[in-house]
Amino acid sequence: MAIFGNNKKPSSAKATKGKKGKKRSARASKLPSGVAHEIIRAPWFSEKALIGTERGVYVFSIALRASKSQVASAIKEIYHVAPRAVRVLTVKGKRKALRAKRGMGTRAVRRKAYVYLNAGETITLA
Repeated sequence: MAIFGNNKKPSSAKATKGKKGKKRSARASKLPSGVAHEIIRAPWFSEKALIGTERGVYVFSIALRASKSQVASAIKEIYHVAPRAVRVLTVKGKRKALRAKRGMGTRAVRRKAYVYLNAGETITLA
């Protein structure tokens, strides 16, 4: 097929199988034991995050390489609630002036997840 050609593959030929012919699932259902606490590091306590808890949105600090499906599975395992949606974002490290040394340094890159719960479900953080 040419790059700019009009010949298109039929829509039924989409790749639904991964490597080695195994089907891929949309969400991982089960995590290995003990991994959930490595994915969800801690609740994210900020003024904006605490306001969101009134509407069923909880914010957590997560591992840098964690995916949405891993976060959802970890929340299900740790807090025994099924999240409605998960949004993940990376917080860039800021450049800050160093007090002890001259010059600039950078803060660490962090990652957080917004976990949306169904109406009526809550998570006890403290």
